[in-house]
Order: sequence, then structure tokens, then C-alpha cells
Amino acid sequence: MEVDTMTNEFELTKEQEQELQRQWEILSRGAVEIIPEDEFKQKLAKAIIKKNPLKVKLGLDPSAPDIHIGHTVPLQKLRQFQDLGHIVQLVIGDFTGQIGDPTGKSETRKQLTPEQVKANAKTYIEQLFKVLNPAKTEVHYNSTWLAPLTFAEVVQLAAKTTVARMLERDDFEKRFNNNQAISVHEFFYPLMQGYDSVALKTDVELGGTDQKFNLLMGRQLQKEYGQAQQAVLMLPLIEGLDGVQKMSKSLGNYIGINEEPNQIYGKAMSIPDELMVKYYKLVTDLPHEEIQAMVEGLEEGTIHPRDAKMKMAYTLVRMYHGEEAAKEAEHHFKTVFQKRDIPEDIPVTEIDQSKLGDGKIWVVKLLVDLGLVPSNGEGRRMIQQGAVKINGEKVEDVDYEVIVEDGMIIQVGKRKFAKIKLN
Repeated sequence: MEVDTMTNEFELTKEQEQELQRQWEILSRGAVEIIPEDEFKQKLAKAIIKKNPLKVKLGLDPSAPDIHIGHTVPLQKLRQFQDLGHIVQLVIGDFTGQIGDPTGKSETRKQLTPEQVKANAKTYIEQLFKVLNPAKTEVHYNSTWLAPLTFAEVVQLAAKTTVARMLERDDFEKRFNNNQAISVHEFFYPLMQGYDSVALKTDVELGGTDQKFNLLMGRQLQKEYGQAQQAVLMLPLIEGLDGVQKMSKSLGNYIGINEEPNQIYGKAMSIPDELMVKYYKLVTDLPHEEIQAMVEGLEEGTIHPRDAKMKMAYTLVRMYHGEEAAKEAEHHFKTVFQKRDIPEDIPVTEIDQSKLGDGKIWVVKLLVDLGLVPSNGEGRRMIQQGAVKINGEKVEDVDYEVIVEDGMIIQVGKRKFAKIKLN
């Protein structure tokens, strides 16, 4: 899509028009929706003419200590903004995190304690800077401006919108129609997220498509407070390893950026073929041209899906653990999996993580629970015969305690396999 001719407010030189077109193509790539598109282009043009970088905001509530690659979709876009000279406003929701975003929830979320939020936030920054450039990132904690608000100021903030407007949200509307409880404090979440944009005078805010209501609240509040309204850039949500539901730690269908290299590589190899292109475009740092060549190769049949998946697995490990770790993870995968004739269509067995206690289980009990052997006695015999392997490694001790991991492959004999999915 080409950039429309600017209004009379801006007069661009030919070089500036080319730069505007370049930035627009990069920043709009992969976006589901930009609201309003014309305003976003105007902001870009103004930033180029005045050499004044845009302030681009992303808010993150530290509801869990670790980040998965689904979280990195907006981070990759933020890095593109940074590489083009713009400034990122990273808002750690240490205040809003105590309430919890009600988006997509069918019931009131459990509130986190300040201690939980603080502990989670501490690990966030280190992980975020695996993608972002620290030199072009402003880190803000929204308790800085939200905690000091007086009750009178909170009432004034609440007066900026209506209950009817709040009930336009799908999740609130469904709960209201189903006679499910909606706590008053949940209405304050979008108000507080919007107020973050007021406090920081944000130019552009990023978020997933599920955040549309909250993102537009920022525009509404900026207008109410007499500020220029931010543009909103929405990015797609990414499905998890199951290929169906949104990537989530609670669903166990995620790849954590802090996971061990072999685990990242192995999980990436389990991504459904039909999602590969989406993953390439949204969660890798590969150049657009390289991704496009990969897409064309897959469509034409000149690139095998397995080779494309191995390239992606290598890239993800390299991004978060470095080149050497990626080489080792690839070697491990080829040695353990490819050369052991492990089939690709291994049946998946869910294990309730809460029942594992310290995360360990007696290997013989595991074999029985997975249905790979009919009894403890048979399990012992198979181990003594050297017929039991975990991730391709032979188990020789019948008293071995297995540290259960998501994606782990258990093998008995030459034909019995089970892949573990932690629930």
C-alpha cells in the first residue's frame, strides 16, 4: 500500500517522501489494523520532517514471571520502530497488574499481590531486552502516576466514559447477558491503561487485536485531557503449539524465550505446518526478503516443510541464546530425534503438572501411566532389557526419577512412543 499524498500541513521533499514510504512499508507490514491510518501517516511524516522521533508505547502487565514468543510479536514491531529512530515507551503495569486485564475473561481475574507483581516485573526487563534496544527504550512503571491519584482525581477519570461504553466490550457484554458478576474495579482497567497514554503523551500505541477497546480508550482519554490523540497499531495474536488456541502458559502450548535451547528447538519442531509462515513473519527477526523467499519455496515445493521448520527452530534459539547454542540444539535434535527413527505422529498424552509434586515421577510409574507397559513388573523388565528411552537416551536404572518436561518423548521398544504435554 502506498502512502497517500500528505495534506498541506506538511510539504515533503522527494527524499522525505521516499523515507516516509520506506517507514510505512516496514511498520504497517503484519499489522491487522491501524487506527486511524491517515493520522499514523501524518505522525510519521511530521517525525521525518522535524527529525523528532515518535513515542511508541507498549504496556505489559507482569502477570507471570516469564515471557513466551507470543509476547514478542509486538516487541518485534517495537524493534522495527527503534531501528527507524523512534523511541519506545515500555510500560510495566505494576499497578494495573494488581487488578488484571479482564480482556477475554469469562469471570473476574484473581488479583495479584504487590509482592507477586514486583517479583514478576523484575524478570521482565532482562527478557524484553533480548529483543529491544535498551538505548532507545524508556522503561516506565505505571504506579508512578496511578498510585498518587487522589480519590477525587479517580472520580474525574471515571467521569470521562460511561457504563454503556464499557458494556460495548464483548467480554463485559457476555458476562452481563449471562448474569455473571462484573466487579466495579474491572471497569477501571481500560481507564488506567488509557491514562498511561495521557501520562506519557504517547504518539502510537501497540497491542494485540484483543486489546482494541483498551487501546481506543487511550485515544478517548487523550482527547478528554486536551492532548493529541495517539494512533493505534494492532497486531495479530499467535496460536500456540496446538495450532488452535492463543499461545498461553496456562494452556501449556507455548515456547518460553528463557527455556533451554534444546527445549525451544524441540517445541518449535512441533509447530503445525500451516502456522509456519505466520511464525516466520511474526516471531523471527529474519529480513523480509528472506522470509518471502522461504514462503515462495514452500508454496512451490522447492523447500521441504521440515527444513523450513528446522530453520525456524534454529532462528528462535539463536535469537534468545546465541549462535553457538543454536548450532548445539540443532546437532542435538538431529542426533537424538532424526537418527533414532522417531516417528512424527507420536500420540500425545497430557499429564497434570499439579500432580507431579516436585516435578519428578518414578520412571516405571510413568511408563504405566502412559500406557506403554501394562504393569510395574513389565516396566522394570523393559528397562533392564535396555528397551526404554527418554528423548532418545537409554534408561538403565529401574529406580530412576524422571524430571518431566513438556514435549518429552518416551519410547519403549521400537514401536511404542508417547509425547508428554504438561497440563
